[in-house]
Amino acid sequence: MTGTITPGDVRGTRSRRRFLGYALGGACAVAAAGAADFELVERGLVPGKSALDQLTGACDVAAPDLTPYAAPGPEHSGTFYSAARGTTVGYTIAYAPGHAPGDRLPLVIALHGFGGDHTNALPGLTPATALALRVPPSPAAGSPAPLPPMALVTVDGGGGYWNPHPGDNPQAMLADELIPLCQRAGLGVGPGKIGVLGISMGGYGAILLAEKYPRLVRAVAAISPAIFTSYAQAESANAGAYATAADFTADDAVTHTGPLAGIPLRIAIGRDDPFYPAVQTLARALPESAEFSVSDGCHTDPFFTAQQPPSLAYLARFLT
Repeated sequence: MTGTITPGDVRGTRSRRRFLGYALGGACAVAAAGAADFELVERGLVPGKSALDQLTGACDVAAPDLTPYAAPGPEHSGTFYSAARGTTVGYTIAYAPGHAPGDRLPLVIALHGFGGDHTNALPGLTPATALALRVPPSPAAGSPAPLPPMALVTVDGGGGYWNPHPGDNPQAMLADELIPLCQRAGLGVGPGKIGVLGISMGGYGAILLAEKYPRLVRAVAAISPAIFTSYAQAESANAGAYATAADFTADDAVTHTGPLAGIPLRIAIGRDDPFYPAVQTLARALPESAEFSVSDGCHTDPFFTAQQPPSLAYLARFLT
């Protein structure tokens, strides 16, 4: 069962109870470990959570059809020195079926999760295969259809939650280095031609990029975004998420949502995802137009994989 919830629904008392009802299973499962220990719980560092989820079936998610509708387009991987990050970063650019370098296409930037890099930003998929999927139509009716032609780029963002740390600013790398690199290749050129997709840490990073650079981003799709509501909460889950409390204040996605007005945003979250309560808080701060998909699942690859096709379809609605 999947529910779509708007921020307006969350603000109302009656609908807020409905939203809380969706989250109840996840909240109960996490309570024994402590609500702040999101990553520790999901990575199996708090005993019992993974076994309980497997026992109850809380993480069961129907596998999507990832069969390409056509031979995937070409991929190109390379590196560049990032002055913003102070290191050499890897990237991969992929093209839709039937397209090749030199073609002018809308661009999706896919941001990896914690512990990942440009080679594994999309669980279960290569960038080129992702662009060759059949995806759910919008509105949700009819048969899956080929994803409209786009390009997709992945890049190394490090382990600092896609927010600036001393000597390492992945947000500036995206805006000032990666996007210009892609645009020189004819990708994401022109107003409204850049979308951002992110998973977990990358989901937070995608929202943050739109908040920091709203003129660059046309639409955002965040899958299970790693949202924290306090510096203490973030530090408990991952001490490297933010360099200082002041940095958390500057880059807290919940309290800086103003620039998102007018930017289409989709968030997909599982009922048993430990980040769900924080995403609920984010929902109250987002524009009324933001879309939420709430369904069965945890903060695990099966949920991430299942949500990639509808997230790409959502971005395509605004980029093509």
